[in-house]
Amino acid sequence: MPGRAADLIDIPTSLWQRAEMTEALRGRDMGRVFRLVRQYAGASQTRLAIACGMTQGKISEIMRDIQHVTALEVFERLADGLNMPDNARIALGLAPRAPLVDADTVPVGQTRRALPDIPPRDARLAADGLPVFDPLSVDVPEGEEDEEIVRRRTFISLTGASLFGAILATAGPGGPVDSVESFVAVLAGYSPDTAAGSLDAPPDLSALGPAVAKAKRDYQACRYSDVIDDLPGLLPRLHAACAVMTGDARLQAYTLSAEAHHVAASILLKLGDQGLAWLTADRSMQAARASQDPLTVGSSARIITHALMSSGHLGAATSAASSLAARLDRDVSTHDPESLSVYGSLLLRGAIAAAQRNDRHTAQELLTEAEDAGRRLGTERNLRWTAFGPTNVKLHRVNIAVTLGDAGTAIDTARGINLDQVPVTERKASLLIDTARAFQQCGKHQNAYLALRAARDIAPEEIAGRPAVHQLVRDIITSAPPGVQRQAEQFADRLGVAR
Repeated sequence: MPGRAADLIDIPTSLWQRAEMTEALRGRDMGRVFRLVRQYAGASQTRLAIACGMTQGKISEIMRDIQHVTALEVFERLADGLNMPDNARIALGLAPRAPLVDADTVPVGQTRRALPDIPPRDARLAADGLPVFDPLSVDVPEGEEDEEIVRRRTFISLTGASLFGAILATAGPGGPVDSVESFVAVLAGYSPDTAAGSLDAPPDLSALGPAVAKAKRDYQACRYSDVIDDLPGLLPRLHAACAVMTGDARLQAYTLSAEAHHVAASILLKLGDQGLAWLTADRSMQAARASQDPLTVGSSARIITHALMSSGHLGAATSAASSLAARLDRDVSTHDPESLSVYGSLLLRGAIAAAQRNDRHTAQELLTEAEDAGRRLGTERNLRWTAFGPTNVKLHRVNIAVTLGDAGTAIDTARGINLDQVPVTERKASLLIDTARAFQQCGKHQNAYLALRAARDIAPEEIAGRPAVHQLVRDIITSAPPGVQRQAEQFADRLGVAR
């Protein structure tokens, strides 16, 4: 057992309040933390090593920034070894020693324990630099450990936003996306011949471009209600632009229309409306072809593949994605970052379709090709709204592994992913949902529930509005032991999940 700082080092309480210490804790810079403890408390590397259960050599490497702490259990051990007060633990992204109380779980008649101070909304929580799935490696025997202890070890360190979710669990999430009638009416009643005449002013490409970009950004940020609010006004303007413009302006209008219909189809797929999603995906592809831009065609092919998958046409989806990716690779003489992003994203979509078909060989082949494209791209990019990059390939590996029933592989892959390297909120939430599915597959119901809680914290509408997520919550309620079942039932009630 490590020693305690109180037994070995006289650390002034005021040190934990210093601005430079708070900055170091929020940045999870343990080298700087150790240097400050040495500076203000006179602690030698040997005493630090004894207090924290490390070797003196390891402490030296951390203090010299040769090695960096990334694992949750190490942060916990260092916080305990240094006897950090609760405000310091929270700044480090850990739970306070006093258990947090979820107001919804306090029995009637009992006094609710006061909660610790919450950092300001604009404070950067320290979990950003931590590979998010380290805490998910904790194996907790179901029903044997107090819920708050589990939450301390597992839930609070899932994401930066999860601290607020744990403390403010009574705050309701964004409601399900349940007002889509005007959006659907535009899609179902679309007539390009009448669209132009219905507008008060000629379409303006300089305004349409930013409007489509906003819809894309809102979708990737899981602000689905905003997207649905904006699309009924945006789609007719794009239809009109395609009808009345000429030359290069018309080609650009078709590109914007393809992108906007891509967003619309993506929303409908999340809502489980397969028929209208297919219609909208087809319109995206028609506009893409009219744009005469191979990259726009390749991008719209992704939503066509997704719509095919949603309708159960897995062989056609795999074939469409792989063949269109091959055509793009052939048509582009020298790949640039944009073409690599579209090419790699198409391969990933095909790999998912192959996995859903239980075609392991094809899924692995397409994943390997996508991995090579990600390596060539070099870093995470969101070019052509693909969110493609090496980390995105790993996210798809998690999805494919859980789809194939390889829950252990999915969890192991997820543990190596740092959510701070995932630039798109929708992708982060999808990773957490896939990981919840993996935990549910292997009977770790508590972790499945906690992963969904973390996803809800960062993307409320992604959780509240998706039928597939609602089904996963119901599965947890059905199969989990009583303690987890009660938590999942409360979670379901807040989401409005029908049971």
